[in-house]
Amino acid sequence: MSLTARQLALAMLDRQLLLERRDMDVAEAVRRVCALQAQTPASPYLALWNRIRDFAPEDLDAAFAEGRIVKATLMRITLHAVHAEDYAPYRAAMLGTLRAARLHDRRFTTTGLTPDDADALLPELAGFLERPRTGAEVEDEVTGRHGEHAHRVWWALRTFAPVHHAPTGGPWSFTHRNAYRAAPADPAVTPEEADEGVRRLLLAHLRAFGPASAQDFARFTLLTSAATTRALKTLDGRVVRVAGPGRTALYDLADATVPDEDTPAPPRLLPMWDSTLLAHTVPGRLMPPEYRPLVVRRNGDVLPCLLVDGQVAGVWRTVDGGLELTAFRALGRAAWRGLTEEAERLSALLADRDPAVYRRYGHWWDKGIPGAERVVVTG
Repeated sequence: MSLTARQLALAMLDRQLLLERRDMDVAEAVRRVCALQAQTPASPYLALWNRIRDFAPEDLDAAFAEGRIVKATLMRITLHAVHAEDYAPYRAAMLGTLRAARLHDRRFTTTGLTPDDADALLPELAGFLERPRTGAEVEDEVTGRHGEHAHRVWWALRTFAPVHHAPTGGPWSFTHRNAYRAAPADPAVTPEEADEGVRRLLLAHLRAFGPASAQDFARFTLLTSAATTRALKTLDGRVVRVAGPGRTALYDLADATVPDEDTPAPPRLLPMWDSTLLAHTVPGRLMPPEYRPLVVRRNGDVLPCLLVDGQVAGVWRTVDGGLELTAFRALGRAAWRGLTEEAERLSALLADRDPAVYRRYGHWWDKGIPGAERVVVTG
């Protein structure tokens, strides 16, 4: 039997804990959903608020502080929060991509330095980062070796070296002024370790976002098709092909299930850059194509979204006293009632942490976001 587009969306929502909030430890929840986009400090918190019943931000504070969840540059060469035990294999999978993205970039190559020059700093960097350091401190340390090129060398190293972002405090454990510390992982990775990392990451992607295509996995990670093909071949039996609504081959875990097509999807207020909007080829499972230009801005900012019946229906932002919800189309009373209840709960959480979350992105609203309906919800 062929799966419908709605079933594919419901399958991802179910695996992403978005059909029903679960009673779950924060570290286990992060592992269940593969990784949380962490480009902005607040996003992992709001992502888990959408997924965990009675989510307490203090639990995530503690998990970051204790190193049970770590933040680092990984998939798509962007920051993600992942379970500590997943960091090393995910980095092994991504290392070739991370190195190429920086060491082949003209910002590095125009320094006249070689990849060997960057690699030679890795042992020294690991020792220097035994305790958290700011980026400025690292650059000062690198200056002794590479002088005027220190900034560009550190720009490359912080992407592919085994480095975590260290919590710096604030309402979301991290601020936009970053600190770094050494990660317990080998700087170099063997081809066998890389292949095993890709297999582990592929299984995690299917467990969190499947059924999915090889192209979906490539978009989520920026890994090559050759690496994906090798992983699929060696996972035969654990990963199976399933039929979908188009011609593209879809894969899933052999023991995975998919919800019935009439399964309801509750309203949700997703954070910026939520991984559900970035895990598949454009336009994705949840994004009506006509709304994509309104949500995904030209510089790549992905605005915080309203989900109605499992599909993006608008965006939200904080305003004085609460949240402003903008729907791109007219919604019924039941949809607004559900969104309002979610917004009231989220406003209460933000009131204790950061009532102006994402306010720095308000310029997108200043430039104009068309909407059929707007509602301001106070906490």
